[in-house]
Amino acid sequence: MAEAEVGITLQPEQAYLELLQPAFDDADYFEVAPETTWRVDRDGAWVPNDYWRRFLEEGRSRGKPFVAHAVLGSLGTAAASDRDRQQRWLARLAEDQEQFAYRWITDHLGASVLGEHALALPIALPMDDAAADLVRERLVALQQVAPDAGFENSAFYFLLGDWRDEPAFFERILSAPRTHLLLDLHNVYTNAQNLGFDARDYLDRLDLSRVIEVHVSGGVDSPPEWLPGGATRRLDSHDAAVPDEVWELLPLVLPRCRNLRGVTLERMEGTVGERDVDDVRGELRRIREVLRATR
Repeated sequence: MAEAEVGITLQPEQAYLELLQPAFDDADYFEVAPETTWRVDRDGAWVPNDYWRRFLEEGRSRGKPFVAHAVLGSLGTAAASDRDRQQRWLARLAEDQEQFAYRWITDHLGASVLGEHALALPIALPMDDAAADLVRERLVALQQVAPDAGFENSAFYFLLGDWRDEPAFFERILSAPRTHLLLDLHNVYTNAQNLGFDARDYLDRLDLSRVIEVHVSGGVDSPPEWLPGGATRRLDSHDAAVPDEVWELLPLVLPRCRNLRGVTLERMEGTVGERDVDDVRGELRRIREVLRATR
């Protein structure tokens, strides 16, 4: 197995892209959410926006490859009315692939488009054979664009079933060749906090040989005034430093991810100031150190 690389997300904000120029040199590849590089034209078609060109220039000028982490594939939307949108989405990705040459493409597990409305967060799926078959079919369709396709374990605030059933659900989905899991460790930590289970127990149940990529990121707890009685929930908001709990999980899983190709640091636009740049660079270097130590 080739040594896994270190990646960082490119976000659609001028200040983010300017401030993190030094950090981009610390990464081996860039991860892009393709939908952030599109706009809708007068005919309702997705066409490149200014960030499409900016991201492409960022990679080409540094000689760094791209991977794609989509947000609107909606792998779990079963409605026939969504098929046209799915085909247009795939066609737009195929056009992007001619320029970005994404090494692999992933999307979030769940339904992110329902009733032709885009949702802010993916909705959990029933963990049954029908849903597994549907997601697998969508991943195979994605392989028309890039050879390897996968889904990310999502951060959910409710599940349609027991958390213990999720690893077996993943295995049923990933029964087709070249389909993969993107293991988001902050999502695991978030779900463990909100749904009341042990993150290590959950990870022990996963077949990590199917992991192509690992995400690390940070988040915050919701303000107590949001919910009755002052209850809080962990938010997968990507707006803070990677917490210690996620750093502790990373070296535990890496030895079992024998097909791993990359570990990606996620940080949202609008959350990086001048004082954060050194911290982001330190996180990228820490990922590389952990990879070397667990190789």
